Amino acid sequence: MEGSGSGRKNKIAYFYDNDYTGYYYGPDHPMKPQRIAMTHQLVLGYGLHRNLDVYRPRLAQYGELTAFHSEEFIDMLRDTTPEMQKAKWDHFLKWGIEYDCPIFHGLFRFCRQYAAASIDGAYKLNHGQADIAINWAGGLHHAKKAEASGFCYINDCVLGCLELLKHHPRVLYIDIDIHHGDGVEEAFYTTDRVMCVSFHLKQEWGGQPFFPGTGALDEIGEYQGKGYSLNVPLVQGIDTEQYLALFKPIISKVMEVFQPGAVVLQCGADSLVGDRLGMFNLTLEGHAEAVRFVKSFGLPMLVLGGGGYTKTTVARAWTLETAVLCGQDVEDALPPNTYLEYFSPEYRLKYNRRPTWPNQNKREEVERIKHTLLEQLQQLRGAPGFAMAERPPEALEPEFTAEDEDQVHTRLKGYVKTHFEHHLKCVEKGLVDPWGDSG
Repeated sequence: MEGSGSGRKNKIAYFYDNDYTGYYYGPDHPMKPQRIAMTHQLVLGYGLHRNLDVYRPRLAQYGELTAFHSEEFIDMLRDTTPEMQKAKWDHFLKWGIEYDCPIFHGLFRFCRQYAAASIDGAYKLNHGQADIAINWAGGLHHAKKAEASGFCYINDCVLGCLELLKHHPRVLYIDIDIHHGDGVEEAFYTTDRVMCVSFHLKQEWGGQPFFPGTGALDEIGEYQGKGYSLNVPLVQGIDTEQYLALFKPIISKVMEVFQPGAVVLQCGADSLVGDRLGMFNLTLEGHAEAVRFVKSFGLPMLVLGGGGYTKTTVARAWTLETAVLCGQDVEDALPPNTYLEYFSPEYRLKYNRRPTWPNQNKREEVERIKHTLLEQLQQLRGAPGFAMAERPPEALEPEFTAEDEDQVHTRLKGYVKTHFEHHLKCVEKGLVDPWGDSG
């Protein structure tokens, strides 16, 4: 569908900054912002930019970042240098600043850039300036209100959803990263205005869970949001056929029941076969098919990056998905570009690495997960928010239902224990005053 059924071509906003090549998490850190530049070079090499409105991101302002994050957390990101973290490393643990999320030179600028790209992409969708907005630097879905987590500092996914909620009563968030989209789910766990659907690896080895360890099938939301969080917990080795056999019917049912006005699609590439940290066996074509399927519903789409730790695979995936979003076919042979030698010896776009993880997803269990989620959706009473004015109110506070508070509190206690483990450990160590100011 090239333009919501109108026959016209989609207008696509695309955000990129050459600054991304200069950001460095540190030696041996798996997150490499260079992968965004490698993607961009392929996009240019294939001529896909001719189908895009290309923008350089501005810097997000303080008040935009604190639409979700705490002021104390933003102040810390703004004011802390790598030298300060090194000198007083234990002081920053409460903010999640450690090996996974170090302070590096240019960090706050990087955060402001990728956050502004997601906010402005959503703004363009709201105002009819774009049908699709692409920000491959975004999708940093683990960041919490006052805590960095899983290589993520500012949660641009949440900020993008909040911007879309200014004009749409209902926003759908879909996450195909191999890691659970915990930060986004937590932000909207008690509201029915954002439905979060996450397809991810949930498995333990010797008692150690795959990060972040959340996203169980029974985490479905609370209060007004009960039923509006959908988690698809999978185990290692799932292949394209099995994945899409889950993805398509679940997303189709979500669209039917929830009737979103806009979609945020997080396209983490660590769910692809051969990822440095991932354990799925999705092909490039399969990952791109998930993107194409979401696009086929003709809704305004904010398309974001996310995880992905084999740089050449990430660049291949996001280039192919840019082409899918543009409705363009591209050659398999890679075009000349700055990073061409990185792709040696297979100078091909649709090159899939060999699977290394056996598929442990049993057909019966996959069917059970699908049945459970389709039943969860069936129980929702139609799309919420029909009584809202065309432009919904700014306030996002949900109304509490009359359900037994003790039952709700028991479930939330378990939810907090798994989702805020780092914060609770900091409290135990005396690094955080649980009754005082978080700053």
